[in-house]
Amino acid sequence: MLPRCEIKIHPDKIDSRLGSVKVQIRTGLSQLFSDIKKHYLASWIKDNIQKEECCFYVQGDREGVCMCGYLKIHHVDDSIKPESNQAVTWDRHNHVRQVPTDAFGDISFGGLGQKTGKYVRVSSDTKPEVLYQLLTEHWKLPPPNLIISVTGGAKNFYMKPQLKAQFRRGLIKVAQTTGAWIITGGTHTGVMKHTGQAVRDYILSNNSTEGQIVTIGIATWGVIHNRKPLVHPQGRFPAYYSQDVQTQGHMSCLDNNHSHFLLVDDGTNGRYGVEIELRSRLERLISQQPLGNKESGVRIPVVCVVLEGGPGTLNTIYMAMLNGTPCVVLEGSGRLADVIAHVAGFPVAKVTLSLIHQLLKRFFCQEYASFTELMVIEWTKKIQDMIQMSQLLTVFRISEDDHGDVDVAILQALLKANRSSGSEGRESWERQLELAVAWNRVDIAKSDIFTEESQWKSSDLHEAMFSALLGNKHQFVRLFLENGVCLRQFLQEDTTLCHLYTHLPTSCFFLRLLVKRIQTERTAAPLNISLRLVSDEIRHLLGSFTQPLYPLPGLAISYLKEDVSVNLQSKVPLKQQFSSVPGLGPDRGGASHRDPVRDLFLWAILQNKKELAEIAWEQCLDCMSAALAASKILKKLAEEDEEEDDEAKEMRELANYYERHAIGVFSECHSCDEDRARRMLIRSSPSWGHTTCLRLALEANDKSFIAHSGVQTLLTQIWCGELAVDNPLWRVLLCMVFFPLTYIGFLRYRHDDCLQKELERSEEQITVESVTGCRARIRRKSPVRDPLTRTPPGLKPLNCSMRLVSLFTSPQVKFYWNIVFYFGFLLLFSVVLMIDFQTTPSWRECLLYVWIFSLVCEEIRQLFHDPDGFPFNKKAKMYIKDMWNILDVLSILLFIIGLVFRLAMSLVLSCRLTISLVICCRLTISLVIYCRLTTSLFYAGKVILCIDFIIFCLRLMAIFIVSKTLGPKIIIVKRMILDMFFFLFLLSIWVLAFGVAKQGILINNEDRLNWIVRGAVYEPYLIIFGNMPSDIDTTQFDISACTVNGTDPLKPKCPVLNEDQRPAFPEWLTIILLCVYLLFANILLLNLLIAIFNYTFQEVQDNTDNIWKFQRYELIKEYYSRPALPPPFILLSHIYIFIRRLVLRKPLQGHQTFKEELSKEEEEELLSWESFMKDNYLQSTRQQHSQDMDQRLSETADKVDIMTEMLQRENNLNGTVAMGKRITRLEDQVSQSAEALQWIMDALKSQGFNAIIDAPQLASPGKHCKDESADPKTKEVEKKSYHVNARRLVYPGSNITRFPVPEEKVPWEVEFSLYSPPVLNEDGQVQSDRNPQGRTGMRGRGSLCCLGPNHILELVLTRWRDTEGSVLEFLSVWNREESLWELPGGLVQSDEPLSDRLQSIFGQRIYNRIKAKVVEGSKVYEGYVDDIRNTDSAWLETTVLNIHLDRTDHQLADINRMTVSSLGCDEVVQWLEVNTSTRMSSYQKDSLRRVAELHLWNM
Repeated sequence: MLPRCEIKIHPDKIDSRLGSVKVQIRTGLSQLFSDIKKHYLASWIKDNIQKEECCFYVQGDREGVCMCGYLKIHHVDDSIKPESNQAVTWDRHNHVRQVPTDAFGDISFGGLGQKTGKYVRVSSDTKPEVLYQLLTEHWKLPPPNLIISVTGGAKNFYMKPQLKAQFRRGLIKVAQTTGAWIITGGTHTGVMKHTGQAVRDYILSNNSTEGQIVTIGIATWGVIHNRKPLVHPQGRFPAYYSQDVQTQGHMSCLDNNHSHFLLVDDGTNGRYGVEIELRSRLERLISQQPLGNKESGVRIPVVCVVLEGGPGTLNTIYMAMLNGTPCVVLEGSGRLADVIAHVAGFPVAKVTLSLIHQLLKRFFCQEYASFTELMVIEWTKKIQDMIQMSQLLTVFRISEDDHGDVDVAILQALLKANRSSGSEGRESWERQLELAVAWNRVDIAKSDIFTEESQWKSSDLHEAMFSALLGNKHQFVRLFLENGVCLRQFLQEDTTLCHLYTHLPTSCFFLRLLVKRIQTERTAAPLNISLRLVSDEIRHLLGSFTQPLYPLPGLAISYLKEDVSVNLQSKVPLKQQFSSVPGLGPDRGGASHRDPVRDLFLWAILQNKKELAEIAWEQCLDCMSAALAASKILKKLAEEDEEEDDEAKEMRELANYYERHAIGVFSECHSCDEDRARRMLIRSSPSWGHTTCLRLALEANDKSFIAHSGVQTLLTQIWCGELAVDNPLWRVLLCMVFFPLTYIGFLRYRHDDCLQKELERSEEQITVESVTGCRARIRRKSPVRDPLTRTPPGLKPLNCSMRLVSLFTSPQVKFYWNIVFYFGFLLLFSVVLMIDFQTTPSWRECLLYVWIFSLVCEEIRQLFHDPDGFPFNKKAKMYIKDMWNILDVLSILLFIIGLVFRLAMSLVLSCRLTISLVICCRLTISLVIYCRLTTSLFYAGKVILCIDFIIFCLRLMAIFIVSKTLGPKIIIVKRMILDMFFFLFLLSIWVLAFGVAKQGILINNEDRLNWIVRGAVYEPYLIIFGNMPSDIDTTQFDISACTVNGTDPLKPKCPVLNEDQRPAFPEWLTIILLCVYLLFANILLLNLLIAIFNYTFQEVQDNTDNIWKFQRYELIKEYYSRPALPPPFILLSHIYIFIRRLVLRKPLQGHQTFKEELSKEEEEELLSWESFMKDNYLQSTRQQHSQDMDQRLSETADKVDIMTEMLQRENNLNGTVAMGKRITRLEDQVSQSAEALQWIMDALKSQGFNAIIDAPQLASPGKHCKDESADPKTKEVEKKSYHVNARRLVYPGSNITRFPVPEEKVPWEVEFSLYSPPVLNEDGQVQSDRNPQGRTGMRGRGSLCCLGPNHILELVLTRWRDTEGSVLEFLSVWNREESLWELPGGLVQSDEPLSDRLQSIFGQRIYNRIKAKVVEGSKVYEGYVDDIRNTDSAWLETTVLNIHLDRTDHQLADINRMTVSSLGCDEVVQWLEVNTSTRMSSYQKDSLRRVAELHLWNM
């Protein structure tokens, strides 16, 4: 409205200067804090991070250039040695020193994309812990939920448009949804450039200049182009970096779309790959950090995404997979990625040297010529090892729909790796679920975790549910509820709910309220959030009319015995899902009940989380009360949260949202059954403090809900009392005067309607019995009970006395009688003031005093009347808030003041009668003066009473609020009065401005206050209404009408006169002032007032009906609780109340109309019906939403986008598919030619033709060749599998790398001319023995004891867990280094049956007993062991014995005691169940399988 606008505009103009000052102060403080932070960051970086610089100059190939790559002038003075020392060979480890770094701060790029970032120059030997601390604590990056390490081609390469689009979209989606860090090489080339462009596109599409995606570039400092602006000893904030790609040469520019840079320095210049080792160590450190700062055992996962790439990329992903990092290879990106993608689905035997040759030649083109044979052998070996780790290798193929998008492929690769990481069964599923929750990818959880094979218990999902709630991941909360989470079990303990409130975000306003309450109640105890504090604060928000929602200490807590979580897909009525409802029945006073759904709903509402609250509300039993309570709480929070306007606005919007929910549910209920719907309004809700929906809606100021026709129908029934609603008004008025008419049925009562319904039901039953010929076996319903009747209806009609009492106790009749008597009161008051106001009060005046006294008593009764049990101060505040009560108090106070003044005359007259007539003259004079004073007081009292009469007449407007015609108009008048007060402020400015100026110009030194006010205020005010002044125009001047010196009190003072006794003021000026004043006051301001009134009318008119219906409740409530007799007869009722309450000490009868206590059965039935109606409402809402035009347009647009993408994909794939078919036909022809040539060679050999050299081995034609397993000849030559662990490139315990041995070169029979393995621990012995399984890539003894076979003996000690033989168990030892279980055993000497290690594990006593039973053991396995320590000259061979221990054996008891005592030792020994889920080596699992078969046990 305009007045509000004025308040906003003019104070803003006044406060603009103050606002600018505040902005300057705030800017200065922020700049000061920023400088302090920068200084602290600079000091921390200098203390913890170093750079590397060359400290020994050695001339290189070029003049003036050191071997480190830097110019001589870039070296410090002490690094340049004399010429005699230049013969020393330069070595990085000896000739490079560490000094504090001099390049750090903020980096600013020009152009589009991410403008600013952070950078630091670090040494290659920097500890990764320091870098992680820098990233998280000083650069304020939140800990990641995932690390995406993007690697591949460092040079620019071509990507297909569709693959590029999918890569960018998928990479950003997975980073955005999971909160991942993307780690790349950081330069503006190759795969790093593609990653940066993906981030740039995301930022531009979201119209954001701030980096929302964390992209960390780890680059080599020595290859950065234009790095000089980055160097400053105190840091650059910011450093302006120029990305000059044209002049970079062999150097590289930083990518401007990365957010953070770690520039790795090893003291050299121009050498690539320096950062690889530090990047690997940093990724490994991050992967060891707990996910989400929880000690759940789940660590931050790392995934490697591979695009294109060369030899360096192969080494990177090979080492990553050896460390357990899953890799996602994008087929179609080129070079190495396509080679790996091509052979990913092949068995290892088909990945031959010839095939790798073909693929390298095909995908590397000219670069293939530079590859040596040894390089191809190494590549083949590494690719074979990677294929064998299939659980860590995922290939994204654009031509397949298995993975969908790149983001799905990345996350599925992580889950696949997690499933095969060694944790089996439920533990593996829980780890995957926690990852999915941390990533907030409910689609992955639905497709890969919550499958038909997985069966979840409620307890299994509690931890994930807790994480989803704290992370506000509502989709997961809904998914968990759908898959069996029981809220009763989840919130069974008080500590769970307390932890939820303890972990509220710091920005939550409710948390600040709890902290304030804790501080006000601070004791010696620690500051903890308890349910008592939460309950007190919630009661403060809901209102003190409610009871505490959570029990006080010492009271019992009981949950529902059945699960309160409801399947969201279920259509079963809630009555069948729940057998009991919390807090039902009339006996619920002692024990307190907790409803977990309500608890969760409250927790979400108090944080203003709409989605979580919606999920909980959909499962609430008492949903309408919950929605209204949420509206009340949110509006109260918004009212108290004055600092955050946006948050308060969101709270109000959410409050209105739940008010609409309540209206929707009630509309469904009211349309189905009006009587039940009305009972729901006044039903006492145990879950919400034993209050009612009606009271919650009134306290929440939910006008739209109160204005609902069903609520108004209830209020109308309450207004009519026991009378029927459809009684005409003239009949009611007539019966008020001629009450005997009620005896003849002139008025209808609700009791009569109940009897009529019962009679119709009885007749219906009789009709059914007569038609069927037998007694109807139907459940007879209880008699119809009207919730508004005071007593349950009987079968007898009302008698005469009850009809009469029901008539006069009806609020409607009370109201009409009060109107009649109030008009009589005003008539009496007016007669007394105008006709019968004598010095001695007459009988009329005395009657008026009695009448006023009855009104005073009624106001006192209303002040102390409180059915909610509020304290007096609370009741007083509620009483004063009502404007009509303020008018009542004001009218009574004025009447008392006027009465005191008026009665002063009567008291004086009574005193004068006692005074003697012979008193002295002086006393007589005093009495005369006093009589004059009392006479003036008497008249003043009458004036005050006249003014009081005006207030009593205005009070009459409150009576007509109940009128549907006058009520809305009164509301409009109230709003216009408020607007007029603001208008008068503006008007007074112009009135005083013109009045003071006019008075000062016309009159000189007027000292009479009354004439000053008349001239400066009164006359300018009358000018507005057309009373033009005559003293500003000299033509109308009359000196006789004024006094020159101001001596005549009845005349105004004359204006300043000249010698001719004419006014001397400038007439032209006063006329101009008058015209301007009339222009602004009469035209501008009055029309503004009209516009304000018009705007107010239009604004209020739309909501007048709702406002009137809302305020109508207060009038109905007042007259419902009001005594039946009108004033002044109401004094009799007051006397009765006084005697009953204060004398007899009996409580008054409560008003049950506004609250009804239901029995347990009625409560269950009503809540079940309400929940069914809620489901109907939600279903209709979803249908309306789906039929909404905007929604349909959005869905249509999405479908069009999907179809466009599919068509585009198909167009792009048409050429690829055709080429694939041609290659397939060509491969088939090659395969047939190879078979024909093989047949020819076999035929020639059968004829006795021998070749000088062996025939070359025919290579496999490729991926699309026909299956060789179908050919019998192929089956005959099928190669056996060879040892794998013994050919791992990295030998344990040393820095020596094995010679790469591909699968086809393992047998000694196969010629391998390039085979030149290194030797480890040869010890000068003659190596005559050869590994029976073939080549290993290493010669010598290695880390084994001797050359040749090294024998070990392993024992499988088994037992039955119980006497029934239900579970077979074996004894195992935990290997801390390998993190797996192993069989007890070790190397044995030729003269010893057992290993000495067993003696250290078991002890001497158990060792001797087992040694004696070795001869009784069953040999399970004997032969070669594929061990990583094996070499060509030394290998392990094992013998596995099974010794079964009977439960009666003495050594079994000793072993059991030993397992208990070993828990704190280095080697933990435990009994484990024989199954496939145990983490063991493969050959030991095979031994266990044979043991299980031996004992007829199914693993």
